Amino acid sequence: MGKVILITGAARSGKSEWAEYLAQQSGKQVVYVATATENPDDPEWQKRIAVHQQRRPQTWVTLAVPRELSATLADAKPQSCLLIDSLGTWVTNFLDEDEISWQNTIAEFLDTVQLVAADMLFVAEEVGWGVVPAYPIGRQFRDRLGALVRKLGVVCDTVYLVAGGHVLNLSVLGTPLPTAINEEL
Repeated sequence: MGKVILITGAARSGKSEWAEYLAQQSGKQVVYVATATENPDDPEWQKRIAVHQQRRPQTWVTLAVPRELSATLADAKPQSCLLIDSLGTWVTNFLDEDEISWQNTIAEFLDTVQLVAADMLFVAEEVGWGVVPAYPIGRQFRDRLGALVRKLGVVCDTVYLVAGGHVLNLSVLGTPLPTAINEEL
């Protein structure tokens, strides 16, 4: 199994830039896995995508993977470094799935992550530090992404939190929750 790294943080915290830095430092062929889908009717969204695209070195391979993340990871070559940006957008692409289908998707994803020989850097938004969303779809997103990040963090070699212009290595500074507590999700 390759290295599995999770980079989490708030919006505009620098988590994608930190992941890009780590990918460049890997010395491997970087495969940027973009989970966002373009939306020509949303110029602000298109601008966000363009900023990410402009930061990437031209030597990086880019794959647009809005849903088939497990299959993409399973196909990764051992000598590559996959940068998956972002899990929050990936979760959004599944909000129409019922809970049983979603749990199956997550189980397949987590099983696949543990079998991949390539290095993987996952970028994920940290949710739930603010107001409880007023709408059911907002609460569903928050709960699904929060649970996914927590479950993924358990199998990662390193977990980083990016906040306030600083990167914290939670794997060094923190203590993982006991396994029994994480299994309750």
